[in-house]
Amino acid sequence: MDTRAPAYNADVAECGFWRRGFAQGAGYALPGLSFLIIPMLFAWGSPLPQLLLLGGLLLTLGVLAVGWAWATHWPEWARWLWVLALTVVISAVAFVTDSPGILGYYSVYVTMAAATLLPWLMARIVIIAVAVAAAGVSLMDAQPLAVMMAILALAMGLMVGLVLESEHKDRQLRQAEQRTAVFAVAAERERIGRDLHDILGHSLTTIAVKADLATRLVGRDDDAALAEVQALASIARQALSDVRSTASGMREVRLANEIASARSVLLAAGVEAVVPSALPPLTDERAELFGYVVREAVTNVVRHAGATTCTIECDESSVTVRDDGEGITRGGGGSGLKGLGQRVEEAGGSLAVDSSAAGTTVTARMEDA
Repeated sequence: MDTRAPAYNADVAECGFWRRGFAQGAGYALPGLSFLIIPMLFAWGSPLPQLLLLGGLLLTLGVLAVGWAWATHWPEWARWLWVLALTVVISAVAFVTDSPGILGYYSVYVTMAAATLLPWLMARIVIIAVAVAAAGVSLMDAQPLAVMMAILALAMGLMVGLVLESEHKDRQLRQAEQRTAVFAVAAERERIGRDLHDILGHSLTTIAVKADLATRLVGRDDDAALAEVQALASIARQALSDVRSTASGMREVRLANEIASARSVLLAAGVEAVVPSALPPLTDERAELFGYVVREAVTNVVRHAGATTCTIECDESSVTVRDDGEGITRGGGGSGLKGLGQRVEEAGGSLAVDSSAAGTTVTARMEDA
């Protein structure tokens, strides 16, 4: 919770004492000090002790009336004491001069201090209470001008408070927008990094497998080797296209395409692929998510598993990739599975990875299962 004064100006917080006060607005209160002379004029001719007491009170009132600008940088409890001190000193002036109407004339000092120093919720209560009390006392003292001054003090206090509160809300909104922008940039960076991992990891693995296969076929089956080399060029072009699409956020991944690609790369790696002959009806979002699961899981099978068989199963609420390899060893899976888990969780599902010496099973399941 922000406990700073409504009129607090962070830009001048590090300035020197005098500069900070006047930059905060102390100069605006100086013209109002001329009204403090009026009680002395009416009390002129009174006994010297009374004049000295009144002069001291008015001097204190002047310091308090101008000093609010420095008080804006104080703790909240100190600002409350400042407003209370203003109220007490003005009441003392009214008592010494035996003129209750002074409360109406000088109530503006309290309402303005409350508007600039106190939290807006409490400031409203203080402003209304002080103005109403001052107007009531002035009315009882038969001083209509003082009543009007109290009403003016009420209007000025509320107006200044509303302006400061509006500025405070605007600052909060700008700060929230800045935080949102930072989070959006971070999320976009994470998305691009995760997508690039998924794209390049799968594509480079496929290229490596097919390059090895083409090398083995050279001299034994040149036509097949040429076909694999041509497939390498096609995969490289597709990877480049996917990278460009990732940067613009327009890339599409579909389960059917990923299963077809997985079957091709598994066969090239010498792994028997058991894939579904038909797919259940899926929404575009779920088909894309399940496509990512198949892509990452099959990439890990080819890279790390040493498997002979890989099975892909899918229904409307889950997709499973199972192999009979050596399981995930230290360094296997890694950030790819972690990023995949985050992607599934963001979509409202969960990712389970069960790995042992008998093989690995990766299952993505949505919560509506």
